[in-house]
Amino acid sequence: MNIKSLREYIAEAEEKGVAIGHFNIANLEGLHGIFNAAKNLDLPIIIGTSEGERDFVGVHEAVALVKALRDQYNYPIFLNADHTYSFEKVKEAIDAGYDAVIFDGVKLSYEENLETTKKCVEYARASGRDVIVEAELGNIGQSSKIVDEIPEGVATDDEFLTSVEEAKKFVEATGVDLLAPAVGNMHGILKSGRNPEINIQRVKDIREGAGVPLVLHGGSGISDEDFIKAIKAGIGIVHINTEIRIAYKDGLKQSLQDNPDEVAPYRLLKPALQAVEKKVTERLKLFNDIK
Repeated sequence: MNIKSLREYIAEAEEKGVAIGHFNIANLEGLHGIFNAAKNLDLPIIIGTSEGERDFVGVHEAVALVKALRDQYNYPIFLNADHTYSFEKVKEAIDAGYDAVIFDGVKLSYEENLETTKKCVEYARASGRDVIVEAELGNIGQSSKIVDEIPEGVATDDEFLTSVEEAKKFVEATGVDLLAPAVGNMHGILKSGRNPEINIQRVKDIREGAGVPLVLHGGSGISDEDFIKAIKAGIGIVHINTEIRIAYKDGLKQSLQDNPDEVAPYRLLKPALQAVEKKVTERLKLFNDIK
């Protein structure tokens, strides 16, 4: 396989009306579970590590692990520095060899978010590598948990969603490659089992107005129907984290219950890996219209 750039795979996904799956890891079995699912379906895949996950896994270690799989299997697997809250942390990820970075400045003022995002884009361009830079515009929360209700401040009403005009101006001013807007999505999963509906028309309008591929964060808990509609409307990448964390925990819990005398980690952790692989496979099939 001739591995293309992440930028090219994103463009190809949009042309086909599908989306690339982005899944976070905090350990080796999570990585292998995600990779196995992608490889079995012959699909490009993005591995994400948030600041907390990078602190646990190691910035350079994550780069080395993904590069090892890419080189060994000649496979399009890419690494993204998910939800990064400062220029210094973005710089650290780029310098370490990440393929993509996200500057999350939604808690800043619009002007501060724009200024720092532009600085991140400039640094990425000067790196000598084709590093994808993503920005966030609009509040969708930050917690990858099961929650009782929609977190305070999360934009779900139409008037508080990312506006087309704001998105267009932001992209033009920063030169960012990808944009993650607030379109009714939220991080985490509601205990009711279904998150708020996505504003599909807003997705379409922002994609056309901003002129760059869009990323849907907070994918866990969104209905299959909304996923399909959002991808057709202009979502090029979908982030899933909470769902695979739950799958991992449930798989590990069952493994510990079924094997009370087992002490070998690789035996105890295998069901957790398999649970992650199963969940990722389900999501990738949906995002890529594979029956």
